[in-house]
Amino acid sequence: MKLEEKLAASNAQLSVLAQRVNQIEHSLALATKQIIGPKSERMPTPEEEAKKREGHKPVRGGYTNPNKRKQNAEAMASLPTTVVVHRVPDDERRCPHCKDEIKPIGQGDRSIEYEWIPGRIERRAHLVEVGRCPCKLHYARGPAPRRVKEGCSYGPAFLAKLAVDKCADSTPIYRVEKAMRRAGVPISRSTMNDLVLSAADLCEPLWKAALTEVRTDPHVQADETSVRTQTRIGRSFVWTFLSKFHTAYVFSPSRSGDTPKEVLGGTSGSLTIDGYTGYNVVTDVDGRERTGCWSHARRHLFDALATAPEARAGLDIILDLFMVERKAQRKNIVGTHEHFELRRRRSTPVLERLLVWRDKSAPLFEPKSPMGEALRYMKNQWPRLIAFLHDPLIPIHNNASEAALRIIALLRKNSLFFGNDRAGRRFAILYSLIATCERHDINPQVYLTDILLRIQDHPKDRIAELLPHRWKETFGAGFTVARTGTPFAAPGTLTVAARG
Repeated sequence: MKLEEKLAASNAQLSVLAQRVNQIEHSLALATKQIIGPKSERMPTPEEEAKKREGHKPVRGGYTNPNKRKQNAEAMASLPTTVVVHRVPDDERRCPHCKDEIKPIGQGDRSIEYEWIPGRIERRAHLVEVGRCPCKLHYARGPAPRRVKEGCSYGPAFLAKLAVDKCADSTPIYRVEKAMRRAGVPISRSTMNDLVLSAADLCEPLWKAALTEVRTDPHVQADETSVRTQTRIGRSFVWTFLSKFHTAYVFSPSRSGDTPKEVLGGTSGSLTIDGYTGYNVVTDVDGRERTGCWSHARRHLFDALATAPEARAGLDIILDLFMVERKAQRKNIVGTHEHFELRRRRSTPVLERLLVWRDKSAPLFEPKSPMGEALRYMKNQWPRLIAFLHDPLIPIHNNASEAALRIIALLRKNSLFFGNDRAGRRFAILYSLIATCERHDINPQVYLTDILLRIQDHPKDRIAELLPHRWKETFGAGFTVARTGTPFAAPGTLTVAARG
């Protein structure tokens, strides 16, 4: 009897040690991946596996795309072109034998070179004409120059450039200051910071109009990430809310549910999020329907893969779900009834296979092991994870809102923190407009340059007409979009120059 008790105690101790070793191995694998390993969770699709076997060269994010190369070549060919003529020197223009002047043969040898023309700042002196008639009874004065705000000595394009440098390119202002000084423009960083925040204040009505439209959208995605604030101990947070047309950011000093309540409280529709309970305030009774994210469910399995190779089977099944969505994108039917039918035919059987695999695998792992936690997350979130079957406009993952927060991650890396809470709220305004511009293929610098003056005279009750997607249709026809051409000139402009 004593031997049996000792054996049972040894087995119990062995089980505890095995579980501890498993947790240590899992933590080590995550730390290794975070420090030196690849962080991407992307798995090759069946088509990519076939291309790999055929010898196609892999590139970041997939395999070479001939169509993308063609589009890039066409965009480069449409750039404004300067023709530089290299003439034959004067002392070689006459034949040493017959003494006649040479004549051109064909169109000459042609080659292409791409050169960078540095940007410059221009000093403008505004002269307002004042006149009077000979009888000295009538005086006339030209219109005063339009300013971003009263007393501001910098134009809208300059403010737009600083906002894009800071919020789109994640360049800290002190680096912008260094670049300006190299270009012979000694402007202090405090002045540039004030200009960026002034641009945010002017654009605040647009940000509020965007949040109003987010509230009324029936399908919203949301996520949040932490940031530091110089005047606050602990973490602050930036939340992102994505609707059909907008990417909106909201700064908050905490991660409580106050921010979701303020933005989406009292609205109906769907809300695609992860399992964080802070959104419960808007997804409870009479609120939005909470829909799950398959990328989060997949991530738990991916993290467990280092200590539980059995997770590979689940990852392969989830990949089939994503392949259905990729097919819908290729057929350009996302959100349509045809998409709904495709999900019903293709995704439903995949979910049935995954449910069987989940229930079969659950008893094989300790509940607190990485694999056990991954399976439990999938079980607890299952009703939300399958909500996309009933509405083709509900995405199967929340990747879009996670991608929208990458710019905030770059802020943490490059600028480290916001100066204070008010600065965080003002920068959220610029981040929102710039991210929405990029989403609609609008050059944000061109948009802000136009908006900073236009917004001053636009009727306040029609301010939503100036939101990026509507601005593009109404006022942006003469501007070049962000992905092709150049910011201020139409593609294909030909400028002829010659040099000897």
